[in-house]
Amino acid sequence: MVGADRPVIPAVGSRAPDFTARNQHGEPVRPADFRGRRDVVLVFYPYAFSGVCTSELTALRDRPDLLAAAEFLAISCDPMFTLRAYADAQKLEFGLLSDFWPHGAIASSYGVFDAERGCALRGTFVIDRDSLIRWSVVNPVPEARDPDEYAAALAGLGHDLG
Repeated sequence: MVGADRPVIPAVGSRAPDFTARNQHGEPVRPADFRGRRDVVLVFYPYAFSGVCTSELTALRDRPDLLAAAEFLAISCDPMFTLRAYADAQKLEFGLLSDFWPHGAIASSYGVFDAERGCALRGTFVIDRDSLIRWSVVNPVPEARDPDEYAAALAGLGHDLG
């Protein structure tokens, strides 16, 4: 993409775009609801039940140190019912948020929606308790992220992750 079509990824230090989305249980979730109480990590991923996405999210599931340090919210353009089946199948207990409709609106607000594929890129945003983006990374669809990078970013916010 070039020119005006280039997605704009919010800069580190800027206020995180807020939104409301339904989790895998149909409950509304809004990152701003954690303001003042808990840091939030948004983990955009392309597709539930795909190989790389499953390996990334199960790696998070298996890192209780990370899940205790911040509120992890994984976001895809899959429908809520797909996310429920996915969470149950993989035993994922953190929030899986649906960006299904309007399709990709949340991913677009973070500059990580791939309109050609109709899915999110692998974007991660660490948002502090003041709703400021403190760290981010965007990987191409086939390239998995390393949970140790999340740990380092959260350690920079004062979390002791051993």
